[in-house]
Amino acid sequence: MTRLEDIEAARRRVEKVAVDTPFSYAPKLSEESGYEVYLKKENLQTTGSFKVRGAFNKIAKLSEEERKRGVVAASAGNHAQGVALSAKYFGIPATIVMPETTPLTKVNGVKSYGAEVLLEGANYDEAYAYAVEYAKKEKKVFVHPFADGDVIAGQGTIALEIFEKCEAPDAILVPVGGGGLISGIALATKAISPKTKVIGVAAAGAPAMKLSFDAKKAIDTTGVRTIADGIAVRDTSPVTLEYILQYVDDILLVDDEEIANAILYLLEKQKLVVEGAGAVGVAALIHHKLSLPEKARVVAVLSGGNIDVTMLSVIIEKGLLKSYRKMKLVVTLIDKPGSLMELTEIVKEAQANIVHIGYDRTSLDLKFGDAYVSIGLETKGKEHQEEIKKALHEHGFRYTEEH
Repeated sequence: MTRLEDIEAARRRVEKVAVDTPFSYAPKLSEESGYEVYLKKENLQTTGSFKVRGAFNKIAKLSEEERKRGVVAASAGNHAQGVALSAKYFGIPATIVMPETTPLTKVNGVKSYGAEVLLEGANYDEAYAYAVEYAKKEKKVFVHPFADGDVIAGQGTIALEIFEKCEAPDAILVPVGGGGLISGIALATKAISPKTKVIGVAAAGAPAMKLSFDAKKAIDTTGVRTIADGIAVRDTSPVTLEYILQYVDDILLVDDEEIANAILYLLEKQKLVVEGAGAVGVAALIHHKLSLPEKARVVAVLSGGNIDVTMLSVIIEKGLLKSYRKMKLVVTLIDKPGSLMELTEIVKEAQANIVHIGYDRTSLDLKFGDAYVSIGLETKGKEHQEEIKKALHEHGFRYTEEH
């Protein structure tokens, strides 16, 4: 197994490309969670993710003969960019196999480093299977995203940086997918500060490692479904599970709704763009999943920031609706001159801003002479929305609210 000395040696290698990412106190998050919270911002890392650490350490240790043959990796995005950048640094060819559903931004990000991209499989596990066979057939070196001692050592360098800035945290929250990140961080943490708890946070839609941790044996799942694509791993790796069972104190689950809330929270309150996988630790904090003493010193690792812009826009839109800053109504009115103007006057008097409006007079469930008006409004909170609905009711408008 990997040792602390391996992680220390890895740090001397990876500092050639990886930056010592910002580590800072989060006052608002501390106040709301009841803990003393610090954020390790790997979303600001080179390539936007911690993955470059493990990938670079692995490739740096290859022999010249191995490098000449080139490397192959399977990834939904972040490991791919780490391998591609590392291969470019050493001037060697890299082939990355990505699932067919990978966001275009991540595909383009990998190609920008000069790597070849092959889109194969419906999910990571299918892409992985293809990549392993491809590497064997082409006699190239396969760089595993997590089940590799050198990769684990590279990821563990994050812990060394944490302890240089925070002497004895009570707990470190680490995203869990395949388990490479938490294996490295937990190994280093227990060697430096045995009393510090290492708590993994996984997506409820990808619970393989949580199930395996509880059962103390490898358990695979039949599928995954989560917005946290960076930790959407279906099968448990016996390699990382061994580290986790030895060094990790607990693994928690957060669902997609909680992850989305955390992404929006970090965007609004911390001014940080963080992907789903990177936000799970904060999701556990704001939804009070932890059982630690009051004012415990907690470090949350924000593992990456490579979120698809389309996904981010959906999360923002839903967040505005949930927090009563936006509302959608379908109003039934008489299809005659002046009806729409009367409706907009009511909205104007209520001091709401119209951001979308649609007019439908042909729906089959409409009575002849009626029309549906779909209207999107910017509002100032729940009380404001109740005032708007009351005004519509008083003026005789029938409406339904969309959620």
